Amino acid sequence: MKGLIQVYTGDGKGKTTAAVGLAIRARAHNLRVGYIYFHKEPEKRGDSEHRVLTGLGVDTFGFAKKHPHFFKGVTADEIRKECLEGLRFIKRVYQEDRYDLLILDEINISMRDGFLKEEEVLEILKAKPEGLELVLTGRGAPQGIIDCADLVSEIKAIKHPYDMGIQHRKGIEY
Repeated sequence: MKGLIQVYTGDGKGKTTAAVGLAIRARAHNLRVGYIYFHKEPEKRGDSEHRVLTGLGVDTFGFAKKHPHFFKGVTADEIRKECLEGLRFIKRVYQEDRYDLLILDEINISMRDGFLKEEEVLEILKAKPEGLELVLTGRGAPQGIIDCADLVSEIKAIKHPYDMGIQHRKGIEY
């Protein structure tokens, strides 16, 4: 099977949810799945989908768990260093041929906010093994990433509970 590059981006809710759904579908067909997330700290809010994915046999890994928008004590240099560590890890994963599906959750945020350069991620996309399906999620996917992808879904916000003052809800938004 030829692996494609998928991008889920946009300002609407559901990008990570779509990637998690794809991971579940892939595991249901006995595919090997890896899930690498950026800028999330599941230990802080509960491990939610990460715990469930692990229980289904999905390997999960986190890099640059903190983001300066939510954590005032972390610097951009620290985040960049951790994001680059994530890219090195992805390259090792490629060499080991560990997965049929690899999800890079919120990596678009890393590029949007300047922690990773578009060229650095494009290098990862171009080095992707032939049979690996690769999914990138997060708002603000750069045009070069979109151009390189085989499938791009833009999740558009039309109406959202935040607009009515409803905050994050456990089990729904996190």
